Amino acid sequence: MISRLIDLVRRCTGQNILRWFRSATRRSATYRFAVRFCLGFVSILVLTLIFDGHAVATSESGNQLSTLMNQFKLPKSSIIQLLETVGLFMGGIIFCVVLDRWFSNRSDRSSNTPLAEQARRLKQLKIGYPEGMTNLEVLRTQGLLETRLRPYGLIVTWTSFLSASSLIEALSNGTIDFCGGGGTASIFSQAADHVFVRVAKEKYTAPKGQAILVPEDSPIQTLADLKGKKIAFDKGSSAHYVLVRSLAKVGLDFSDIEPVYLTQPEALPRFCRGEIDAWVIWVPYTATLARSAYPGRSIADLESIFGDKGSVEVPTYYYAIPELVRDYPDLLKVILEEVNEAGAWAKRQELEAVQRMAEHHEIDPSIVGTLQQRSAERAIIPIDDQSLTALQHQANIFRDLNLIPERVNVKDGTYSLQTKQNWTY
Repeated sequence: MISRLIDLVRRCTGQNILRWFRSATRRSATYRFAVRFCLGFVSILVLTLIFDGHAVATSESGNQLSTLMNQFKLPKSSIIQLLETVGLFMGGIIFCVVLDRWFSNRSDRSSNTPLAEQARRLKQLKIGYPEGMTNLEVLRTQGLLETRLRPYGLIVTWTSFLSASSLIEALSNGTIDFCGGGGTASIFSQAADHVFVRVAKEKYTAPKGQAILVPEDSPIQTLADLKGKKIAFDKGSSAHYVLVRSLAKVGLDFSDIEPVYLTQPEALPRFCRGEIDAWVIWVPYTATLARSAYPGRSIADLESIFGDKGSVEVPTYYYAIPELVRDYPDLLKVILEEVNEAGAWAKRQELEAVQRMAEHHEIDPSIVGTLQQRSAERAIIPIDDQSLTALQHQANIFRDLNLIPERVNVKDGTYSLQTKQNWTY
């Protein structure tokens, strides 16, 4: 009814009254109630006079004043109807006011939550990610975190890095606030006294997510053939640890090979030119769509090196600056929830793709069962004692090889958040 009256006002009196009405509805609740009541009452009175044919008594006789009074004399039934309508209208107005105040109070409460207060203080959340890290790629492209934090006015920015080592160094110097990457890099960063905190880890590592490649025409067929060869990898990365464990698996020492320290983008052209004998790589350079045109063949991967222990031996962690952990715990919780949601979405997409392949007998049905189980589980989990024990084993190996200057304790609470984290997912 009110909307019709507003349209009538727009047509009859122009935009000035309409602008006045709009400004009036933005004032106090009492003022809005008075305006709504007056408009409602007048509209009901006008509609009653127009549509009730028995409301006006006409008379051709009598003086002008008597005629005018008779025109506004309402039958008893019309008066009752009018009072009922006014009562219903007043009840509706009161309901609208109460509803308006409820939403207003709810909005006020949500704007005063710890999360809202922390978002206002931080103002900008800077996230770093290595290209090819699925959960963060999905989180960024789907805009899940931006959607969750938009009501609080928090800006989210993204920066890509070549390696996990550079990501953690960026955390330490304040360039970013949160990132994800391999666990091995955190050992070297901790040994270098970088400032960061491990806050969560991915539950599963892809069994084909890392591999050792050799040129197609290379005489190298097994891990034992790597002795004396030039092998490229990113120093301090998970590829570094994969190589060390691969050599140990066949009785070779790290000193038995010639290491060539290169980031993956640097190593690719040299590998193509045949300047290196083997290349230890990670996603997206393993046998995925992104690598389909790359030269080389795999002689080992995480599954063949570690069996079903790949997720423990070669973990992916999420890192944050200490301030985010200490001063913005509710915001950190939201970040981890959305990272998990991104991982769950990615798992569902992978499962659907594998199911389509299984329908055409292009893949082992057992893989579908594994993915079905994992698609119903968390993508990331809190850091536990088991994961830190495995990471400590890595650290000890690197210290024994004199690849880090001193022994580090990865369970140090300064570097690892090991608590009963109450994530809602």
